[in-house]
Amino acid sequence: MNQLHFKSIDEVYDFVLGYVNVEKGQATEFKLDRMNWMASQLGDPHLGRMTIHVAGSKGKGSVATFIASALERSGIPTGLYTSPHIISWKERITRAGKELPDNIILRAADEVFELVEGKTADNFFGGELPTYFELTTLIAFCAFRMAGFQAQVIEVGLGGRLDSTNIVSPDVCVITPIELEHTQFLGSTIRLIAGEKAGIIKKKVPVCTIQPKAEALEVIEAKAAAMEAPCLVVGRDIHVSRVEVDTEGTHCVLEADQNAPSAVHNFLGGRPCPVQTQLVGSIYAGNMALAGLALSQLPVSIHSEHMQEGFAKASMLARFEIASRNPFIVLDGAHTPESVRTILSTFLELAPSPRILLFGCAYDKRHDEMADLLAPSFEDIIITRPGSFKQSTPEIVFESFHKRKTDSVIIEDTALAIIEAVRRTQEKGGSLLVTGSFYLCAEYKKLLSKS
Repeated sequence: MNQLHFKSIDEVYDFVLGYVNVEKGQATEFKLDRMNWMASQLGDPHLGRMTIHVAGSKGKGSVATFIASALERSGIPTGLYTSPHIISWKERITRAGKELPDNIILRAADEVFELVEGKTADNFFGGELPTYFELTTLIAFCAFRMAGFQAQVIEVGLGGRLDSTNIVSPDVCVITPIELEHTQFLGSTIRLIAGEKAGIIKKKVPVCTIQPKAEALEVIEAKAAAMEAPCLVVGRDIHVSRVEVDTEGTHCVLEADQNAPSAVHNFLGGRPCPVQTQLVGSIYAGNMALAGLALSQLPVSIHSEHMQEGFAKASMLARFEIASRNPFIVLDGAHTPESVRTILSTFLELAPSPRILLFGCAYDKRHDEMADLLAPSFEDIIITRPGSFKQSTPEIVFESFHKRKTDSVIIEDTALAIIEAVRRTQEKGGSLLVTGSFYLCAEYKKLLSKS
């Protein structure tokens, strides 16, 4: 074997970080020509295995994780590509949520390094160097090929139509609920954003979705019809009932509608199917239903028992993650008003008073709307910077909270803010919610070991 260029995951991370990073607010022009060309030079590592492509504004990480976990339980080795990462960049490229051996990722990264090293912008389509996300995506595809996986579940990074992942040839497309997000890239209305997300829909490939907003569903159904793609919808083809949420997880029952396609009935065994997950929150009931719909449409036989086992085994960081039970501390990367509304409802139901909030978000988030939702429910509010990875303006975020709760405080240093939030929680015997950004949750986990 040739000697590896990269000796550690940290070296790979430094390599990809050297390129334009939209996650950090750096600008680029989105296009797929460059991604298609690079993939072709690498022997099309994104092809050759069963593929589920997942887009949406919220919940796509958990839906992707549920699907991958169920496929693994059915005996199909499955790669899972998600973002962002919480602690380590390796979290993005896994075997159904479990770490891959470093050697596989290092060898995959070497393939990509050899393709781009020494090249200038003029060597690439559009006259721009590849981006951080493009290179990370290519490394994932190469790693999945190298590992010999038979399936891959690929989460969209941003949007859908022009996202770097949209070179795949999916067997099922999945679209989770759509919200106003990344409006500077995707458009300023639900319809425009839905149009971008629906850009993953392929000719005659089933699309499964859950859409509380009627205008989003209309756009997705219209695109599916234009592409002659069957469109299955949670609440129409599959129903969720008996939802129960506690600090141990979420339970519900899935049942096919009488008019649902036969594949849905066959998959669920023609009867109500109880499912559960360790993830805490009523949103995960709908997400399990969506994952179940997607599994029912795959060109392989998956038993509902595999789904039940896979969902029960699935776990994720910073999705209503209970970091401590005494005191009660929850980490959640919610960064949109709709996501905040969902986790707040669960937190208020489960968390003892007094309640303390540690909040930090990136500069482009709708912090005023989130402040409106959160401020009335917390005795203490601390605003901070969500780490240094993403651009942020904590002083402006602070103003949104201060005008609603005048004793809110700002501690810009993230580590000091975390320490103070935990101290207050312990002192008062209450509970703490850390939210607004996955990166803030990551900073918490780096600073304090999980108890």
